[in-house]
Amino acid sequence: MKRFLIITNKEKDIDFKVTKQITAYIEQAQRMVSSTTLAAFEDSSNSRRIHPDIDCAIVLGGDGTIIQAANELMAYDIPILGVNLGTLGFLAEIEKYHVEEALDRLFVDDFKIESRMMIGGKVVYNTLIPGRFQRATCNALNDIVITRKGFSRIINLGIYVNDELVDNFRGDGVIISTPTGSTAYNLSAGGPIIIPSASVTVITPICPHSLSPRSIVVSAEDTIKIIVGKSKKTMEAEAIATFDGKTVIDLGTEDIIFINKAKYSTKLIKLNRTGIYEVLRSKLSNNGDS
Repeated sequence: MKRFLIITNKEKDIDFKVTKQITAYIEQAQRMVSSTTLAAFEDSSNSRRIHPDIDCAIVLGGDGTIIQAANELMAYDIPILGVNLGTLGFLAEIEKYHVEEALDRLFVDDFKIESRMMIGGKVVYNTLIPGRFQRATCNALNDIVITRKGFSRIINLGIYVNDELVDNFRGDGVIISTPTGSTAYNLSAGGPIIIPSASVTVITPICPHSLSPRSIVVSAEDTIKIIVGKSKKTMEAEAIATFDGKTVIDLGTEDIIFINKAKYSTKLIKLNRTGIYEVLRSKLSNNGDS
């Protein structure tokens, strides 16, 4: 690898100490490097200026930083090396103390690339509001979450897989998770852990108002359809769809969201030979937040 882009979460690397260390080491090796902050990179006018020949994006922060960067990079097919400046870090491949060793291996192409599935959600509105398009589409590496809005009452959701009714759900919402996102909100809500290489999607209810709903694992090739129903016969629903905890779309009664495997994927650089089960044992034995 010869051309690098560093994306820094300045809240994690406040004085840019790690950023400067990596920049200097890459330049010393006579490779090309540019850097930006996550906030600046998320500005669409800046993200469109990515050099087409970038070989690797080095993302400094926690899992949240990597997920945000992945959403900005997905159309460019640029692999990501995550450097953990957080605490838990399922996606970050290395700790900041091992950066130079990792760079040496990147310089001689001693690494593997792991492809992580993403999902896309297409919202189709029942009622067209002035100034709003009839459809909205977003992608997610971790999850798409449909929940009640603010302090509104429970919501009713019709959940379908390939147009077959799974459940008419009443509760706080539902999580549609990728294997990558299975260790995030899905896990906290009682959903299963899925290995990253699996080609599946997980449907997990949030605080169901019954004893029966459980998580359901479906094929990544299936189409999940969720229809927002009225909270009561005389009350309009108030719900939101959240993509990777960042992009938020308001939903109302009879609005529909279709969820499928996205055409894009996130490519993560893997340097460690640690198996996924060892990683899970190590990470889940800690109580820190990413």
